[in-house]
Amino acid sequence: MTLADAFDEPAFVPYLAAGDPDFESSLSYVEALAAGGADVIELGLPFSEPIAEGPTIQQAIVRSLESGMTPERYFEFVEALEVDVPLVCMTYYNLIYQFGPEDTDPVRPFVERAAEVGIEGVVVPDLPAEEADRLGGYCDEYGLDLIFIVAPTTAGDRLDRMMERVSGYVYVQARLGVTGARSDLSDQTEETLARLEGHDVPKAVGFGISTGEHAEAVVAAGADGVIVGSALVDIVAEGHETGEETERTAGKLRSLAAELKAGALAGKERRPRPEGT
Repeated sequence: MTLADAFDEPAFVPYLAAGDPDFESSLSYVEALAAGGADVIELGLPFSEPIAEGPTIQQAIVRSLESGMTPERYFEFVEALEVDVPLVCMTYYNLIYQFGPEDTDPVRPFVERAAEVGIEGVVVPDLPAEEADRLGGYCDEYGLDLIFIVAPTTAGDRLDRMMERVSGYVYVQARLGVTGARSDLSDQTEETLARLEGHDVPKAVGFGISTGEHAEAVVAAGADGVIVGSALVDIVAEGHETGEETERTAGKLRSLAAELKAGALAGKERRPRPEGT
């Protein structure tokens, strides 16, 4: 299944940091999300300076790094997964740029290895669209989608540049700031979705979504999918801190995944129907 296929219906796109809190447990947690209804899974490749992340995901990244996660270990993790949904790598450009040997092009080896293990797309929060031609060219060569994050303030030439290059889906940032679960939804979501009307690429909304009701409201507002990270990472963190059995934590993740997927589907039913239908 490609990323485009995953958005045939409102999609649930969860995020977890690969290797949090350890390699084997993390495999179980990612597979639980797929079992719970994930349509695409964003797998974080941890970087020591994650500028787009709030405290919850920063702590997940620390746990992952402390457990020994590296770029090559990350690719081994992807190969070990038993899931039948597209996987997207979310990471920072420094890791991509420094992956290959010193005497090679600094970007091609990463994209080539990602394609080899079955990654379908990449999200790079710190890579401006204006500087993405090199990575984008290699993504085109190896068949990966390049996904951009559109903030509430993204407009004009920069938005146009993103939308010319983006493929797979566009990550719509629901609010300004960093990632983190919230109890309320931002009123900026509908405004951002409205600016993207006319662009023929799925729009997945993230930042702050934590419940099925949130997912329903976002899809009802016009989103093609929802991206959820911190609410899921909180479950992993709690299980780790309390010494909970991996299977029990995985069950909680599967349950929330099912709730979020159901909410996304319910949101489509709430959309206004075109006149005459």
